[in-house]
Amino acid sequence: MTINNQKLTQPCAAHKKTRAQIRADIRGLRQQLTKQQQQQASTAIADSLSQHPQLIAANTVAVYLANDGELDLSNFIDWCWQQNKQVYLPVIHPFCKGHLLFLHYQPNTKLIANKYGIAEPKLNVSKVLPLNQLDVLISPLVAFDDQGNRIGMGGGFYDRTLANWHKQTQQLLIQPTQIKPFPIGVAHNCQKIIQVPIEHWDIPLPEILTPK
Repeated sequence: MTINNQKLTQPCAAHKKTRAQIRADIRGLRQQLTKQQQQQASTAIADSLSQHPQLIAANTVAVYLANDGELDLSNFIDWCWQQNKQVYLPVIHPFCKGHLLFLHYQPNTKLIANKYGIAEPKLNVSKVLPLNQLDVLISPLVAFDDQGNRIGMGGGFYDRTLANWHKQTQQLLIQPTQIKPFPIGVAHNCQKIIQVPIEHWDIPLPEILTPK
């Protein structure tokens, strides 16, 4: 487990709050980050990710487009394109509720706003890559702890996406890096809390990186 060990910037009692309260508090914290802080964080996370062995070796990488104060991956996406890596973005599945598809993303890809107001590629089945062909999946999150537990925006999209990966790592007793896609969470330093209140459907991440 590689989890950033920065000190908490929010109250120590955060772990006693409900998931909804934690989500609201942390969203508020990251929305307060200045444009300069966001730019610095984007540069720092790109540097870390571009030196990560899993990403250096990867050919296909799933990312996300920042929304609601999330850590901006623009610099990292540019690095991926420069390295001739295939980049993919999540798209809400049109028929299977709560699930994601991953579509090829290029500099000229046309983007539209989904029902949450998040930009995503216009659905084109020829651009979809099966999940097990993704080498690395970069996961957004709202809050996390030292055990790799995460709280997302509440839709459960990434927990469903990673359910099979998690099941295989538990049943086969093999290293997480040997099952595709290998998930890496990214977040601002202020998004770390003492303890995430977990639910049975939660999928912990093997690594979570922050700008520091």
